Amino acid sequence: MRRVLLAAPRGYCAGVERAVRTVEEALRRHGPPIYVRKQIVHNTFVVDDLTRRGAVFVEELDEVPDGALVIFSAHGVSPAVKEHAERRGLRTIDATCPLVTKVHKEAVRFAEAGYEIVLIGHADHEEVEGTRGEAPGRTHVVDPVTPDDLRLPADRPVGWLSQTTLSVGETMAAVSRLRERFPGLVDPPSEDICYASQNRQEALAAIAAECDLVLVVGSANSSNSRRLVEVALAAGAPAGHLVDHVGDLEEDWLDGVETVGVSSGASVPEHLVTGLLERLAERGFADVRPVTLTRETFTFSLPAELRSELP
Repeated sequence: MRRVLLAAPRGYCAGVERAVRTVEEALRRHGPPIYVRKQIVHNTFVVDDLTRRGAVFVEELDEVPDGALVIFSAHGVSPAVKEHAERRGLRTIDATCPLVTKVHKEAVRFAEAGYEIVLIGHADHEEVEGTRGEAPGRTHVVDPVTPDDLRLPADRPVGWLSQTTLSVGETMAAVSRLRERFPGLVDPPSEDICYASQNRQEALAAIAAECDLVLVVGSANSSNSRRLVEVALAAGAPAGHLVDHVGDLEEDWLDGVETVGVSSGASVPEHLVTGLLERLAERGFADVRPVTLTRETFTFSLPAELRSELP
């Protein structure tokens, strides 16, 4: 009997919902164009939809006209970017996820206490760039797969932080290897891995071994979506693929498959999952069985700039 195991939690997390609402509310109050530095969240369809509604996505602030309103993405920015915006006289709204802001504050505390900071993450990711910018002279980025590449004197006080969208397993494996070299390695006050990333990973891992194929809806530049595929494969799924939308589904993936596991990254709107389920139903996978590991109740209020009525 062909079936789909639909993992939950999946899709939008509180930080993504807040960021998207921020752009929508800014457009409603101020009208287009509203400028956004980088992608507000890493999802092609979200960015395309907001673009159609009047958001203008730019790579750097130099592309923003003088006096315009610009939103910082959910991934956060460095103090240097904020200072640049202030020098330009730009009006800003900071949509940084509060959980990313927490990591920024931890970096500042470590630096002020005299620690070298090992930031576990991908050097080219916007979140890592922003966090590193809080203490650029003391922050050393290491890839979670190759933490041994770090070169630091063994007698220096060292604390570690991580990109919030990594997998829990690879992060803790990297910490363990780092601790072998730096026995006094200091942990952050609380886990840096985002609750949503962890919940989605655990939910998918719980069903992966029962699946012949796992499909994760998410864009290729979404770190947490890519991690979900890796987690599914590590948890026993024979095959797993990342699909941006239903059009990415290849028919031969379903050959000989009885059970398909489905989840989605934290920046994915639910209608993209619905579209995939409809296509799977057309191919004989109409039996959809939700599997809920935990329920999320987190919500974040809009940025302070939008919590009061703006002119």
